[in-house]
Amino acid sequence: MTDQNKIPFNKPPKTFSEQVTILKSHGLIIQDTNKAEFYLSQLNYYRLAAYCIPFETDHDTHQILEGTTFDDVLNLYTFDRELRLLLMDAIERIEVSLRTQMAYQLSHRHNTSHPHLVSETFKDDRKYQNGRRKLEHEVNQSDEDFICHLRTKYKEDLPPIWAVVELMTMGQLSKWFSNISQRSDRMAISQAYSLNEAIMTSFCEHLSLVRNKAAHHARLWNRVFPKQMKLPKNGPSDLINSLLNLPNENRNLKKLYNTLTIILYIMNIISPEHHWKSRVKNLIKTHDIDTTKMGFPLDWETRPLWT
Repeated sequence: MTDQNKIPFNKPPKTFSEQVTILKSHGLIIQDTNKAEFYLSQLNYYRLAAYCIPFETDHDTHQILEGTTFDDVLNLYTFDRELRLLLMDAIERIEVSLRTQMAYQLSHRHNTSHPHLVSETFKDDRKYQNGRRKLEHEVNQSDEDFICHLRTKYKEDLPPIWAVVELMTMGQLSKWFSNISQRSDRMAISQAYSLNEAIMTSFCEHLSLVRNKAAHHARLWNRVFPKQMKLPKNGPSDLINSLLNLPNENRNLKKLYNTLTIILYIMNIISPEHHWKSRVKNLIKTHDIDTTKMGFPLDWETRPLWT
């Protein structure tokens, strides 16, 4: 729609009581008005209304399936919030592991404490210089004791790689990893997870996106991510046989199932006592979630990683 065809937004703000009335007019059963008003006062109408969409019979009128209650919608919201927390827990562990592997492999393979100061280690100089500037800013702004000590005692522009990786976000880590010049270096890092470097590169990029959504409290459970991550054609059989790998046009490939499956696969390697699988399965069972909305195949619980 062009700017000339746009119309001004003239809807007035609604009180929490009026918001409850709107939800009722859409067919949502609300038995406890005070409870609904309380949650709307904490969660924001537009945030909660997004969880009404799966129950709609007509999106244009927002009419809701007969018999749907406010608690049904709230249950879905609560599930999504708890799922984000589970994802953040796993992503944190993967991020810390990847930091460790990148610092260890690059420093040992290049026999230097500062491979990140050698531009030839990286293939795209523009990306390298941009990443280095950001890292220098992070170091200069950091109040971490170990960074302050290294910054004031040693003359190099940046602390050694095993220190600076601790300041990298998942997004920065993904960019540094994908920009490593030698494929053999990327493979050495990826082999810690028995994955091909191209698969690991794509997964890190995707994981950065998922982490950003989760960290900003965005809806995850039925989200379609804009870019499909690359899936392995060869590798560990338990992973290959657990992934959903249908034709590229299938929207389920851009939903959460494959993300959760690869996370579970890596968690089994880096944190074998994590119980993350049972926590995910219990969360789904507790909230009685329709997993097909998340891109899960019907037989997901019988696939190797999920059994």
